[in-house]
Amino acid sequence: MTTSTPGTASKRNEASPAVLVLEDGRTFRGRAYGALGETFGEAVFNTGMTGYQETLTDPSYHRQVVVMTAPHIGNTGVNDEDDESRRIWVSGYVVRDPARIPSNWRSRRSLDEELAAQDVVGISGVDTRALTRHLRERGAMRVGIFSGPALKDAPDESALLERVLRAPEMKGADLSAEVATTEAYVVPAVGEKKFTVAALDLGIKGMTPHRMAERGIEVHVLPATATVEEVYAVDPDGVFLSNGPGDPATADLTVVKAVLERRTPLFGICFGNQLLGRALGFGTYKLKYGHRGINQPVQDRTTGKVEVTAHNHGFAVEAPLDRVSETPYGRVEVSHVCLNDDVVEGLRLLDQPAFSVQYHPEAAAGPHDAAYLFDRFTSLMSTAPMEAERA
Repeated sequence: MTTSTPGTASKRNEASPAVLVLEDGRTFRGRAYGALGETFGEAVFNTGMTGYQETLTDPSYHRQVVVMTAPHIGNTGVNDEDDESRRIWVSGYVVRDPARIPSNWRSRRSLDEELAAQDVVGISGVDTRALTRHLRERGAMRVGIFSGPALKDAPDESALLERVLRAPEMKGADLSAEVATTEAYVVPAVGEKKFTVAALDLGIKGMTPHRMAERGIEVHVLPATATVEEVYAVDPDGVFLSNGPGDPATADLTVVKAVLERRTPLFGICFGNQLLGRALGFGTYKLKYGHRGINQPVQDRTTGKVEVTAHNHGFAVEAPLDRVSETPYGRVEVSHVCLNDDVVEGLRLLDQPAFSVQYHPEAAAGPHDAAYLFDRFTSLMSTAPMEAERA
């Protein structure tokens, strides 16, 4: 929810005062960064030291105000190649020390210019370390950023707080359809086509179908509202559930359950992991402050290997770590776990070809430790016909 004054960033904007107000009343003052105006969302922090352009354009950040824990942001500017979707999705942006001059051979414009051009209200000069510690202790919460006319109209902090408290909460928010494609499209396989996958766009990042295309998969990206009939109209060898924003408790599980009933190979990431968990009968819950960054340690319990992974999620699946669970679709085990806090990071069905992870194996930006998961998906699609024949 953003109201901004369009236009390019300038020294005038940078000198303009700005105020960040959290729903518990804590206030941080700084300078305007990007567009002038007001914006509201859920305050979350991202621990990545690189990849801010991918973060800004990740649809999973819809209706969130992102606090960057890395102190210096914007030094490589903005290019025309690294966007993960058609626009910036964050509701607001908070940085400590913005780069005054971008320096990179691919840079086309500065970050503050891009924020202003897309009407994204931000704030700089904030003690992001103190803000991050506050969010870790108190939890993610609603926030507002105010600058320009929005600040002049209500200079009193109590009036600004009232505006923040009127903003919607993330719990109970149904957001996937707001960020997903409205028209189906195809990402062709690179080289020889080996498989066809129906990918449900719940907020998909551009690199995800590209990673599958690299493995000979023709990816049909479908709207979040696609029906079972529309999914199977592409004659898929497998079905993919993407990442996305919002509360998984609000999502329709009809397609997921139909895929499980037909025993079609299924792979889900992030929001898709939560939908698979709910379809299997597990609950989901909101994390205190979530996992967001490119340095989260996760153990693959099927191999014992520890991966450094890219995350962006505020909800998680509630499933037992110490035993195999019985579900309407067969036995399920927790396949991956976060080593920081034991949060469930993956599920694997033992009696049919379906699995999911809570993190982002496409790694844009991020480490490539989890790229093997796309290979695991292709292996499932290779062996599923033989398994079906034996069954």
